[in-house]
Amino acid sequence: MTATYTFDVFSSLDGFGSYGPGGDWGGYWGKQGPELLDHRHALFGEKQRMVFGANTYRMFAQMLAESTDESEVRDPWVTRMRNMPATVVSTTLEGRLDWPDATVVSGDAVDVVARLKEESDLPLRSHGSLAMNRALMAAGLVDRLQVTLFPVLTGRTGTDAIFQGADDFDLELIESRTLDGHIQELVYRPVLHR
Repeated sequence: MTATYTFDVFSSLDGFGSYGPGGDWGGYWGKQGPELLDHRHALFGEKQRMVFGANTYRMFAQMLAESTDESEVRDPWVTRMRNMPATVVSTTLEGRLDWPDATVVSGDAVDVVARLKEESDLPLRSHGSLAMNRALMAAGLVDRLQVTLFPVLTGRTGTDAIFQGADDFDLELIESRTLDGHIQELVYRPVLHR
């Protein structure tokens, strides 16, 4: 049986995954509420294996190392995510990682994830890792694209254009929900447009 792979990403309405200098939004662009946080906590209560690219792993590890227990970086869902088994795809990282149950696998992400999908007993989920997940989508390895859409435009300060350079895809909507009255979670089945 092939494990399901979900590319999970937070986005501004104009398609950015974060903001840069000059942006003073705060985490979640300052729009999070109890429904979003409870939903994410429940979502990460399900057994699954996380898959990260090296840059996203480094970013999470640094953010967590620099945060305090009271910081929103340590929301309960993030703690659950950090305690899940994880595979970090990297050609630059070596040795033991500062993550409780993480393994570094060297190689091309498409090959690594194709093998994981065949071998994993758990569903696979990747939060972030934009370049890696664009390549996995192009290879047909992403079963679910989960976009949590925050009601902001970050045209001046937006960084990390989520789908910049991606191939063309048709998206079949398979789930949607509104959280806290203004955040949209949209789950699609991506199919390469031919």
